[in-house]
Amino acid sequence: MTGFVFLDKEEGMTSFLAAKKLGRIFGTKKVGHTGTLDPMATGVMVIAVEHSTRFIELISDHDKAYRARFLLGKTTDTLDITGEVLSEREVNVGRDEVEEAVLSFKGDIMQLPPMYSAIKKDGVRLYELARQGIETEREERQVRISSIALTDSAENEYEIEVYCSKGTYIRSLISDIGEKLGTGAVMTSLRRIKANGVTVDSCHTLGDLEKMKEEGTLSKVLVPVDSFIKYPAVRVTAAQAKRFSNGGALDTGRFGGKKEPGYYNVYSPEGKFLGIGEIDEEKTELKVKRVFVG
Repeated sequence: MTGFVFLDKEEGMTSFLAAKKLGRIFGTKKVGHTGTLDPMATGVMVIAVEHSTRFIELISDHDKAYRARFLLGKTTDTLDITGEVLSEREVNVGRDEVEEAVLSFKGDIMQLPPMYSAIKKDGVRLYELARQGIETEREERQVRISSIALTDSAENEYEIEVYCSKGTYIRSLISDIGEKLGTGAVMTSLRRIKANGVTVDSCHTLGDLEKMKEEGTLSKVLVPVDSFIKYPAVRVTAAQAKRFSNGGALDTGRFGGKKEPGYYNVYSPEGKFLGIGEIDEEKTELKVKRVFVG
């Protein structure tokens, strides 16, 4: 079975383990995911099964969305509630001040990636250094917060909903909110509610998938590659289809349709998905990017 599965990851599980467990349900070791979630986080994970793993890098980037809770008055080395406490401060701000601080982060902001992250420094992931007690220099990078709102509050604990660009760290955002307020803050929960254009209400838990396997309906959750990765469609002749499937580039002057530079979903005369091609800037060739096998 080949395709994409939309998983609602449970808390306390690494992304690697979640993908591995899903692979066992589908009876394959060939799985891959499009974005890592911290063990404490829940929510959307897009997981590729079998031959669809070769198409992961061709998935279009989309804003991601999160719902997160945080506690004021505390800081930790991991920027979340699971870490070692570094400081505790008095909280003398109310909801209005918190909301003002939260809203101030909307737009393009500079963010320092946390030490407990999967970013590599000289070939070593930062969290591996952090676990050894090593803190290294990191470069700030620009991220975009397209929407942010305060959605709940109770006794110095607040909830925010954030729509942001790829690469945004919500733990760092919350830490920065805490510093702006002068109280410090740690993330207490995180749920990814949207990623890669997929919303959490269209996802399935591992428990759901186990049940579907028992019922013999597991194939229903697999989303075909060309249904998920949607570039403009190009339909080619039988001879061109054979050439493309064998890795050969196609002359753009020999088929109709759109011919601007970029990626295209390529189909046979019968409508069979053959893979994804790329038209170069000179617009003379449709080169093979990925051939679909399945």
